[in-house]
Amino acid sequence: MTKVTAALITDAGKIFAARRKPTARLAGLWEFPGGKVENGETPEQCLKRELWEEFEIDVVVGGYVGTSIYDYEFGTIELMAFRARIVGGDFKLNDHADAAWVGADDIDQYHFAPADLPFVRMIRQGQIAL
Repeated sequence: MTKVTAALITDAGKIFAARRKPTARLAGLWEFPGGKVENGETPEQCLKRELWEEFEIDVVVGGYVGTSIYDYEFGTIELMAFRARIVGGDFKLNDHADAAWVGADDIDQYHFAPADLPFVRMIRQGQIAL
């Protein structure tokens, strides 16, 4: 099982989501950004590294929210979601086709990757405050 992280970054009643590039695995789907945990790396270190690589933003990683395990055709992932707060950077799309700040009322208009859906449901149900 591959360990993967996701950042739940909220601001002004919205959550940050990113759309995968057409050439990427799970092309065109939206996700809460993060990435694969490398050997010797904590999930928190992974999130900081991945968000810098993908968006050139610096974050402070907050509390653990939950885990989603999903069996894709390419393998099973364990997606660990954490709160995060942006503390610096330029916000560039280095690895995604698009990004958006999404409100709870609008989140169903975005087609999220299956592993992210439990967190989408938690947002809709008010279990994750925006």
